Amino acid sequence: MSPTKPDLLGRDNREPHPVSESESDTNLTDRRAHWQSQNLDARGRKLLERDGRAFLHQSVSTPCLNAIVKAQGVWIEDTAGRRYMDFHGNNVHHIGYGHPRLKRAIAEQMDQLPFAPRRYACEAALELAEKLAAIAPGRLEKLLFTTGGSDAVEVAVKIARTATGRFKTLSFWDAFHGAGFGAASLSGEALFRSGPAAPLVAGAQHVAPFGCYRCPYGHPCDQDGRPFLDRCHLACADMVEYVLAREGDVAAVICEPARAVPYLPPPGYWRRVREACDRHGALLIFDEIPTGLGKTGRMFACEHDDVVPDILVLGKALGGGILPIAAVIARADLDVGGDWAFGHYTHEKNPVTSRAALTTIEIIEDEGLVENAAEVGAAALERLCDMKQKLTAIGDVRGRGLLLGIDLVKSRDTKEPDPALAETVLYRALDRGLSFKTTMGNVLTLTPPLTITRQEMARALDIIEEAIGEGSE
Repeated sequence: MSPTKPDLLGRDNREPHPVSESESDTNLTDRRAHWQSQNLDARGRKLLERDGRAFLHQSVSTPCLNAIVKAQGVWIEDTAGRRYMDFHGNNVHHIGYGHPRLKRAIAEQMDQLPFAPRRYACEAALELAEKLAAIAPGRLEKLLFTTGGSDAVEVAVKIARTATGRFKTLSFWDAFHGAGFGAASLSGEALFRSGPAAPLVAGAQHVAPFGCYRCPYGHPCDQDGRPFLDRCHLACADMVEYVLAREGDVAAVICEPARAVPYLPPPGYWRRVREACDRHGALLIFDEIPTGLGKTGRMFACEHDDVVPDILVLGKALGGGILPIAAVIARADLDVGGDWAFGHYTHEKNPVTSRAALTTIEIIEDEGLVENAAEVGAAALERLCDMKQKLTAIGDVRGRGLLLGIDLVKSRDTKEPDPALAETVLYRALDRGLSFKTTMGNVLTLTPPLTITRQEMARALDIIEEAIGEGSE
C-alpha cells in the first residue's frame, strides 16, 4: 500500500493497522476526529497541526486529542478556555497539578544546588533515599534513582539477574511495565511489545493474570465480580508456581500488585505467589509506578495484601507531577552490583528532582492524602455499585482507593465488552468537563489526584452516569 499525505492533524487516509485494545484509548478513530472537529478552536487546531508535524507518531500519544494551556489542582484547561477535571493525569498528579509548596521547594533547591555530578553526594538525594527507606514496606532499604519508571524496572531486573545468577523473568499478559526493550519485553500488551519493534529480550515468560470478572482460566465469579475461591482454588496463582517449577531458573516475577485496568487480586493471591517465589528461588518485584504513594488508600498497594516484595519500583507521581524521577527500593542483601553500573544515569542523584520527590511525599503525609484517597474512594465505589444497579451497560465496577474502573458491556450475560460505548462515553464526558482514559477498550478508568474532594468526585460520577445513560440509549 502506498503512503498518503497526512491531514492537518497528522492522520492519513489509510486503514489503520489493527492493534489490540490496550492501557489507553487510541488516537486514530472516527469518533475522536468528530469530537475534534466540534471542539477545537483555531489556536488548539494550530497547536495540534504543529505537534503532528514535529513529533514521531505513536498510537496513544501523537496525534494528540487537544491542547492545554493550564493545569492546576484537579483541573486542566484547553486553548478555548474549557476546564476539565482530570481523572487521568498519567497517574502523576497525586498532589494535584502545580502544588505551591512543591513549586517553592523546587525553586529553593535550584537556587541552593541545581545539579550534582554523579561522583558527588548531595543532601537532597540522600534525604529522599532515607525517607523512602523509612516508609517502604518490610526491610526494603537500599535504593537507586532513575529518570523514569521504564528504566527503574530494568534496573530492578538487572539486580535480580545478578543476585540469582539467572536471566529469565515471569510477568503477566495485559500488564504494562514500560517502553524500553527490557521493560516492553516484561509487558504483556500487544501495542507495546509486538509489531515491527519485535523481537524483544529473550527469557521473558508470561502467564495469564488474575482478573476475576473475566477469569482467563474460565472460573465463575459472583455478581459483584468476586471469585468463588472454593471453586477456583486460586488457579491463577497456582499457574505462577507451575511456570516457576517448569522453568526452574526464573530470576524474578514482576507484577503490578493492583492491575491498572483496574483489577484487584483475589484474597490470598499475593501470599501464594510470594510463597511460590520463595520455594523456587525467584525474587518478587512489585511495580508500584502507578499505584504507589497512596493511590489505593494505602501508601503502597501491596500493603493491602500484607505481602512484601524483594524489590519495589516507584515512579510517575514521585516527582509531584512536575519533574520526572523513579526509584528502585530493594532489600539490603540485594546490594550486589558494586562492580558494575546498573543505573549510571546522568540525573541519578539530581538534587532538584530529589527535592521534588521528597517534598511530594511530605505533602502526601502532611495533608492526609492517603486517608483522603481511602475515604473518597470508598464512597465513590459505593456510588458506582448503585450506578451498576440502574445501568445495564455496566457489567462490573471495581477498584480500591482512587483507582476505579467501570467495565462497560453489551450484555451482562455474555460479558462481551462494549468499546464503542466506552468511547462514546469518553467524549460525552469531555463535553461535560471530565477527562479520564479507557483501558482495554471498554473500561472507564478513573484515577483522580489524591486531593479530590467528595463534592468533586460526586460531580464526576454524575457526569459519567449521564454519559452512560445517554450513550446506551
